Amino acid sequence: MIDELIKGNRSYRRFHQGEPMSLETLRGLVNLARLSASAANLQPLKYLLACEPEKNAAIFSCLAWAGYLKDWPGPAEGERPAAYIVILGDTEISKNFGCDHGIAAQSILLGAREQGLGGCMLGSIQRDRLRELLKIPAALDILLVIALGRPRETVILEEVGPGGSIKYWRDDQGGHHVPKRRLEDIILG
Repeated sequence: MIDELIKGNRSYRRFHQGEPMSLETLRGLVNLARLSASAANLQPLKYLLACEPEKNAAIFSCLAWAGYLKDWPGPAEGERPAAYIVILGDTEISKNFGCDHGIAAQSILLGAREQGLGGCMLGSIQRDRLRELLKIPAALDILLVIALGRPRETVILEEVGPGGSIKYWRDDQGGHHVPKRRLEDIILG
């Protein structure tokens, strides 16, 4: 069961934008993050939720979507996320968030996948602009943005080819190919 959730938990970048996601669904996903591990149990993360078109558009305008797809500016209107979760680090609790936001993001995305949803962790963010648009207090560091919705694309896992490239790519039908290193190549003994 968990292996299927992990295999299905890809970086989806195109969604059925017209299918709304409720605030209650987002709250449930954040609850999974809340219950996840936190270094020294400090629990320094906070979450900003967005599922309204205006707030979604503001967040979308601050994101870069796919570094390896140089000619693709991100999802077109109609394929954009239905919702976002912005993960913030409260500097009044801790100055170092370690891997807490990665653990939280993975919990959120696995929970989304279990519900037939998908998402994408985005770290390429115009942080100053996002802070201004959403009026995020200075004491909260913007760590990650998670885009969410029902996926509108197929992601295909494949082994890294003979050239060794790990760059993801799109085929002519819009399939998103993600090369993964072989297990034998990453275990050292």
